[in-house]
Amino acid sequence: MNIEQFHQLSQKTIDEIGKVFVTGDKSAVKKILCSFLAGGHILFEDNPGLGKTLLVKILAKVTGCEWKRIQFTPDLMPSDVLGTKIWKGTSIGFELEKGPVFTNFLLADEINRAMPKSQSALLEAMEERQVSIEGTTHILTPPFIVMATQNPIEMEGTYPLPEAQMDRFMLKLSLGYLDSEEKEYQVLKRRVLWQKDDPTVDIQPVITMNQILMIQKEVEKVYIDDNVLMYITRIIRRTRESSSVKIGASPRGGLALLKLSRAHALINGRDYVVPDDVKFMAVDALAHRLILHVEHILEGTRPEAIIKTIIKRTEVPRSYTREKSGGV
Repeated sequence: MNIEQFHQLSQKTIDEIGKVFVTGDKSAVKKILCSFLAGGHILFEDNPGLGKTLLVKILAKVTGCEWKRIQFTPDLMPSDVLGTKIWKGTSIGFELEKGPVFTNFLLADEINRAMPKSQSALLEAMEERQVSIEGTTHILTPPFIVMATQNPIEMEGTYPLPEAQMDRFMLKLSLGYLDSEEKEYQVLKRRVLWQKDDPTVDIQPVITMNQILMIQKEVEKVYIDDNVLMYITRIIRRTRESSSVKIGASPRGGLALLKLSRAHALINGRDYVVPDDVKFMAVDALAHRLILHVEHILEGTRPEAIIKTIIKRTEVPRSYTREKSGGV
């Protein structure tokens, strides 16, 4: 496939999702697709009832992928996530009973309600796309994406995600409430037309798993000029220099922003990255990686505002090549 075909497939996927899912932020679906094509995990932090679970189901259906759900609770054990070996009789011996982590889309619902031991069961899977069960390593079938949710308003009985796990999420998104009366009306109108609570049963894939893997490989080939790379570098380093920030974005954050910028370029029909790709993804890729000083948290300072300020103050490259041997 060529660049135009990649662009058409991506747009078709976005349009198909939009036929079912109504969102207040039009860019949210595009960002989710960018993270998926870049091979990154997503954390949704939102109020209840905004369609986070529905969106994951729609994305899995549209892309023809398998999906599974884990409801994280305080009594959840690591074996409930990964699986365990079960005795099948003297003729067979122990056999692996695979857990829900063996899938393409894993919905980790209310991930912060499980104890840290159970949360950590996902660390190896998220970083290395493999899991270790009783000393044996099992490779997860690509594509493998974790989409986790957490509720920001009900903190009783929750266990905040450790920084190491937060850093493994390529994006942290908030869909938010619908921003117009018309969109709120569309949600109700579509429900009347569907005559069912779950419209995903009628969704047909518009892209195959092989095409997804092909696009993910193509993302790695998208060209990025050294000046744009330096632009990303300066943004990352300035997160660590801010007086409000105790711990800034990690090198993993810089790599995430690079991958997302490439994916955004590709789904927009380009085989090269421009500074606007970086700006589009920066806030959602970096804000959740910042740890602020306590006094600034109490003052109401938001990591998102810090990233936006850094982007405004970081000089945009005036020139950059669009291909390895091309012009400016």
